[in-house]
Amino acid sequence: MKTHRIALIPGDGIGSAVIDAAWSVLERASSRRDFALAAKRFPWSCAFYRETGAMMPADGIETLRGFDAIFLGAVGWPAQVPDSVSLHGLLLPIRKAFTQYANIRPHRLLPGVEGPLRAEGFDILCIRENTEGEYSGAGGRIHVGTPDEVAVETAIFTRTGVERILRFGFEQARARAGKLASVTKSNAQKHTMVFWDEMTKLVAADYPDVEVTTYHIDAMAARMVMAPETLDVVVASNLFGDILTDLGAAIQGGLGFAASANINPDRSAPSMFEPVHGSAPDIAHLGIANPIATIWSGAMMLEHLGEREAAADVMRAVEASTANGVGTRPGRDRTDAITKAVLDALG
Repeated sequence: MKTHRIALIPGDGIGSAVIDAAWSVLERASSRRDFALAAKRFPWSCAFYRETGAMMPADGIETLRGFDAIFLGAVGWPAQVPDSVSLHGLLLPIRKAFTQYANIRPHRLLPGVEGPLRAEGFDILCIRENTEGEYSGAGGRIHVGTPDEVAVETAIFTRTGVERILRFGFEQARARAGKLASVTKSNAQKHTMVFWDEMTKLVAADYPDVEVTTYHIDAMAARMVMAPETLDVVVASNLFGDILTDLGAAIQGGLGFAASANINPDRSAPSMFEPVHGSAPDIAHLGIANPIATIWSGAMMLEHLGEREAAADVMRAVEASTANGVGTRPGRDRTDAITKAVLDALG
């Protein structure tokens, strides 16, 4: 029997609850198919930072390198550790060290879920560049605390980075409805975003079967609200993709349904799977966190590991649960009740 080794990083707040819920579903799914999951849990979190002064040990990246995938809950506890510290101490180093340059976030309404829009028949796959761009971390501050203080944040766009995420997006579009939307702000950002537009046109020549449209970020935000059913694959930079996918989560009913995958496409290192939502410290003790986004992320992990049938089983179980009204409204159903409904549907 094949065994996949998974690193579990529950993180902070509701992270432990949703990871535990999702893991029970994934283990049930694996028991119905011919493979096994072997997990090792890591306590890396803001609590770990407060104890040790680091979000993960110095050898954390090398420790994770030996796993087939990483399953992460949520990281952050702003009242205890600044978000800039927790993000740059754990999540971003993992994405960059393992060249997880493709951040995949699906947006569609699950059965029984009512979104805030009139539109229902949309199925958007957002592909976010995940390792450079606006989140490169290049910059600094001088004259801190004085009237002359200066802060500089430099966005880094490389030809390699832009081309590979565009090609990844085109491949996804080719496998879906054959439409790709590339998002920039080239009318205002005349260097990086004009460069992105030029690379889009260059790469598009290799995909004559894919219909390509370019949008400015503000126009794309409006289109996702007014006409989401016209979109298929959306490709954007690190910052723009981050913002658009929270909008995508909103139109699909909320962050409790928003899944994501941080993919290393050439599989030279493990990929990481996580819900889009944060750690929600304010409800961490209430037992009402919706685990569906994490379960969906787990299904994406199974698919990435080659367990397509098990991944489909999980998604069918999620959809059966929401179709019966379980987990469709934020805060109405308890975490364990939603988990039980998915497990029952899984069989």
